Amino acid sequence: MAFYAYGALGTDRYPPFTLSDVPDYPAHLDVEYPRHLSRGLVLVKWWLLAIPHYLVVGIFVGGGTWALWQTTDSRAGAAPGLIGLLVLIAAVVLAVTGRYPQQIFDFVLGMNRWVLRVAAYAGLMTDEYPPFRLDMGGHEPTGTVTVPPPPVLGSAAPPARRGWTGGRVVALVIGSVFGLMSLGLLGAGGVAAWATSTQRDAAGFMTSSTRTFATSSYAVTSDAINLGRSTDWLTPGDVLGTLRIRAKSVTPSSGVFVGVGPRSAVDAYLAGVSHLVVTNWVTGDTRTRHAAGAAPAVAPAAAGIWSARASGTGTQTLTWRPTAGQWVVVVMNRDASAGVSVTADAGATIPDLDWIAAGLLAAGVVLLLAAVFLIAVPVRRASR
Repeated sequence: MAFYAYGALGTDRYPPFTLSDVPDYPAHLDVEYPRHLSRGLVLVKWWLLAIPHYLVVGIFVGGGTWALWQTTDSRAGAAPGLIGLLVLIAAVVLAVTGRYPQQIFDFVLGMNRWVLRVAAYAGLMTDEYPPFRLDMGGHEPTGTVTVPPPPVLGSAAPPARRGWTGGRVVALVIGSVFGLMSLGLLGAGGVAAWATSTQRDAAGFMTSSTRTFATSSYAVTSDAINLGRSTDWLTPGDVLGTLRIRAKSVTPSSGVFVGVGPRSAVDAYLAGVSHLVVTNWVTGDTRTRHAAGAAPAVAPAAAGIWSARASGTGTQTLTWRPTAGQWVVVVMNRDASAGVSVTADAGATIPDLDWIAAGLLAAGVVLLLAAVFLIAVPVRRASR
């Protein structure tokens, strides 16, 4: 069916409705009945040992090419596979010229052959690990058999270690795990390198997008920000550097107040006061706290609870070197009146991001090399 449809688009002959082999049909699939299968490999080969092949097959048949698309768009689904794209191109060429491009046909069948080998292995039909080889063209290559030389008389022949021994299976498992870890490290390192080289402003801050928050209550606050304990050897200031919060009232003549204070002190100041809590900056999720609350007892500037603050008309910029503890960011009208409407953004210097990116990339490369070695050596020896 795949050969007839957009798995290959290789024939005009309609697939027969039968599970039996049809000798004169253009496409055939033959899997030899396994005479013996390892009871140990059956536990790991279909979900763990085949992981390297799953990554390749995902590119071929679809679902694995999502990284080539807009990964930042949460609405994006799985992207089409390379096989489908090439067959679609061949269909357009075929409709225009009346001829299927030979190179595309050979390449498509080679990828299908790779996919079916992996399917047979993962389907527990064979213990022979699928080769990382693209055999293109319309017919399966027969290959050759290498016969070892006979042993010299009088010398003991070394025992042959054929197939998947325990050590080779363990090496392949570890290599697969290392390969997955390396992909994560390389991806994180690439994102960090991109961010530090392209996302800093003239002052060295990496800044979020600007968001608008409006409420009929008396304040807009962040959710509690937990920056660890004072006994931690790595302080928040070491990681984040200097934080910057900028806020501007939507009404130009209105004064705005921005402050950062300990969670306990802010909770006490806003106890019973109606205010809006931002629970997720990226999505803009909010919740109202003390919806029918009273006004604050004093203006925010007179509260005396702030570790850093800024107040006035126009854009107010707060900079703060973070320390351990639980903190809350508060934005209010300068006179503590109701009806807060502001635009705001947040940023940090993250001074060691260059080193973090370099470390992640280096660790990813080391793990990738180790994975290639641990996978290639046992696969090559077991396939001899």
